[in-house]
Amino acid sequence: MTRKCHARHRLMPAAALLLTLTAAPVAPAADTYPDRPIRLITPAAPGGTTDILARLFGAKLSESLKQQVIVDNRASASGVIAAELTANAPPDGYTLFVPYHQHTVNAALNPKLPYHPVNSFTPITQLTSAGLMLIINPSSPPKNPKEFVEWTKSFKGPLNFGSAGLGSGGHLAGELYNLMTGLKAQHIPYKGTGPAIIDLIGGQYQYNFAGMQPAITAVRGGKLRGIAVTTPKRIAALSEYPTMAEVIPGFEVVGWYGIAGPAKLPKPILTKLNFEIVKILNQPDVRDRILADGSEPVGNSPEVFRQYMLADMSKWAKVVKESGAKLD
Repeated sequence: MTRKCHARHRLMPAAALLLTLTAAPVAPAADTYPDRPIRLITPAAPGGTTDILARLFGAKLSESLKQQVIVDNRASASGVIAAELTANAPPDGYTLFVPYHQHTVNAALNPKLPYHPVNSFTPITQLTSAGLMLIINPSSPPKNPKEFVEWTKSFKGPLNFGSAGLGSGGHLAGELYNLMTGLKAQHIPYKGTGPAIIDLIGGQYQYNFAGMQPAITAVRGGKLRGIAVTTPKRIAALSEYPTMAEVIPGFEVVGWYGIAGPAKLPKPILTKLNFEIVKILNQPDVRDRILADGSEPVGNSPEVFRQYMLADMSKWAKVVKESGAKLD
């Protein structure tokens, strides 16, 4: 018995040392994070809403974290490639991702995704909540949503609408418009809002429910005409634009944007990133810019954002099912 007790006492310091060595890197990693550049993957082409937000927050995070944040545009496969790159990256805080509403919609579009839209990630915080703007070429006759509905219902020839891609907010808004009006307008998916807007300016199709920021930029520049917004109420900063719901009761499409990392992101790093990003959201110049673009800044906790994403997965399931939309 005595010999066994002595053996146990000799082993205990070694076990304690092993635990110390195992745990040691965690605290310093959080304390010194980040000590090298961070990659911020955005599932969109340059020029779209997601890209604009990624570059805004990338620049601000570079300042607050004192490390370069590099925006990596991966605009393909409706965001699946960007998401898969993030899900498979080491959970060390050096690969971040800008998911938006299409990210959770993809679960309904493709049940065989190589990841789970929520469980394969660490939600950090929701950046904004925003509606869309219905935009058309200025050469088209409609000036308001009532005229737009009448125009699309009496349109001669193929009626097409464009979007930032399959499963994007603009795609779902277009399908919802089809369902609520009985139309059968064809969807033209693009690799991002930027290319879609360029083709709408060129008259390649008839309309687009686009992200607020790029839509407003094109409208204010006189290149496109804004018809309506998809929020349930008019937006204070854009009160001149009516809602689609004023003509089609119940029509509502409100999207979101956020920042996430791979699953199992260490809590100290998660806490630090959440704190820094929420702090950026509260900066007057950032808030003013977001509000001016017709969006609302959010900045919630990781858990609240996680629950929001889970709820969003089921929100659009009916529209996706009824429209028959699928990923390529």
